[in-house]
Amino acid sequence: MSYIKHVLQPGETVRYHGSTHWMLYFPAILLAAAGFVTLILMWGAPQPYGLLVAIACLVIAFVLAIRAWWMRWTTEIAVTDRRVIYVQGFFERKSIEVHMNQIESVDVDQTILGRLFNYGDVTIHGTGTTYEPLRAADRPIALRNEIIAR
Repeated sequence: MSYIKHVLQPGETVRYHGSTHWMLYFPAILLAAAGFVTLILMWGAPQPYGLLVAIACLVIAFVLAIRAWWMRWTTEIAVTDRRVIYVQGFFERKSIEVHMNQIESVDVDQTILGRLFNYGDVTIHGTGTTYEPLRAADRPIALRNEIIAR
């Protein structure tokens, strides 16, 4: 059962449910591509350390892909009619819950790739404090719109 479903109060409804973006896999994809290109280039003329470099790239890419999958699987973002909930972690859980009446503004930071692939960092500014950004959030503009559309 997801954390979000577990902490909903009676009568509270979820307006937005999301997670981190699939671009967390991008470093693993690039490294795997480098490993496969190295293997293809070595096909005709094997190099002494070429196979070692290719295997190292593929192993590191696999580890990065598992890490990205774990981060996506253990991160939840939800906007309900009463609060914003951000949960990260499995063994050690970190959750941030901000009530709607305490939110002053919401900032969205997107890079060029973020605009192209629709992901970015969302920072919620509350009364008297700034909360840490929700990193690599999927659909950040939709998330911001749900937060400010009380």
